[in-house]
Amino acid sequence: MAGDRNEINFTHGAMLGKIIRFAVPLVLSGILQLLFNSADMIVVGKFSGDSSLAAVSATSTITNLLINLFIGLSLGATVTVSRYFGKGHGEGMQKSAHTAVTLSFLCGLFLAVLGNLLAVPLLRFTGVPADIFPKSELYLRIIFAGMPFNMLYNFSSGIMRAYGDTKKPLIFLSIAGVINVCLNLFFVIVCGMDVAGVATATITSQAVSAFLVLKALTKVENGCRIHLNKLRIHKEQLKMILAAGIPSGLQSCMFSISNILIQTSINSFDTLTIAGSGAAGSIEGYVYVSMNAFSSTAVTMSSQNYGAGKIKRILKGWGLCLLCTTLTGLALGWTVIAFSKPLATLFVSDATSITKAMERVLYVISLYFLCGCMEVSTGVTRGMGYYVHPMILSIFGVCVFRIFWIYTIFAKIHTLPCLYISYPISWALTFVIQSVIFVILAKKKIRKVEEYEGTDSIA
Repeated sequence: MAGDRNEINFTHGAMLGKIIRFAVPLVLSGILQLLFNSADMIVVGKFSGDSSLAAVSATSTITNLLINLFIGLSLGATVTVSRYFGKGHGEGMQKSAHTAVTLSFLCGLFLAVLGNLLAVPLLRFTGVPADIFPKSELYLRIIFAGMPFNMLYNFSSGIMRAYGDTKKPLIFLSIAGVINVCLNLFFVIVCGMDVAGVATATITSQAVSAFLVLKALTKVENGCRIHLNKLRIHKEQLKMILAAGIPSGLQSCMFSISNILIQTSINSFDTLTIAGSGAAGSIEGYVYVSMNAFSSTAVTMSSQNYGAGKIKRILKGWGLCLLCTTLTGLALGWTVIAFSKPLATLFVSDATSITKAMERVLYVISLYFLCGCMEVSTGVTRGMGYYVHPMILSIFGVCVFRIFWIYTIFAKIHTLPCLYISYPISWALTFVIQSVIFVILAKKKIRKVEEYEGTDSIA
């Protein structure tokens, strides 16, 4: 099987350098995505007014909730292709890649139809005010119309991550992001299209990124090379993608629901407090994408080595990913604390809001490395073929725990610190339990591999 020059193979050689090479482009991609999203909000807020900004903002929880399930399927594609890559199974890689690309387009079409059918009911359910309802509906319908491009990019970039290429998706995202910003300015300022302009710019840039990543896959020099005339669903590979992807998607949906409840609790305070918390939340996003990069790295590292039957390397890679995410999280967290006041002033100007933003930074962002460690342990467990275990542990350790905290502890001690401290406690609790389960499962796999050495099964 020929190799692509951008491949990163975790199944042999020193891993630390490979982990860093894999993760850094993912960190940059996440930061770029946040910057481009911020640019969207700035353009619509500055040139279309507060009502348009509110209309766009009001749709975020809806889009996240519906999209997260299908984004989880793209993780299933990464796990499946990575496993075949680790085994050196070119035919399996090709069938998985073609299945994933076909599935992405079908999921995109389904989301486009479902999103447009549910747009009005969901907007009403979330209580979008009547004065911005028409704009929110228009924005939502256009965004969902572009879902085939969104899904195609996410699945295709997931295939690239499976064989270790995180550089090309970063380049394609950068190109699409610049196009998005330019079209935002053109459609909103020159054409006066308001929220429709922002939405159209978004789906156009998504179409560009989807085209670029798909074109790149038609030229790679390994088993993931896409032949457009061979696009179809392969039953065995579809089962593997769904087995890995559906639990991940359900977990993401539950996280979205728990975050909505947290936000509802924050909304029980005054406006300045809400604004301050929102400002800290925006800063938080940049720390999160850095942590999430090592989780994605752990998934690929674990899946490749599981396919190769090298379970002991997974344990080693897990430790290195934990080290990297801890050091990165501590460095970023305490840097944000040191500059929390000037960072907060980028989003809010009132002294009370700035103080409240700094309070959230202290309680949440300072300990964000725990979130990264939790997700790394979840990722390596998934990569080893255990999908339901991490989903259940994460749902109970994070979502159910936070809901319990809100209706018991927070109900009695109605303060922001009390609410915020539920974040690091839930991360630490889930990380410890997840890690214990992972080590037990890894040792079980090691015994199995030693007992059945030489098997062709990758299940």
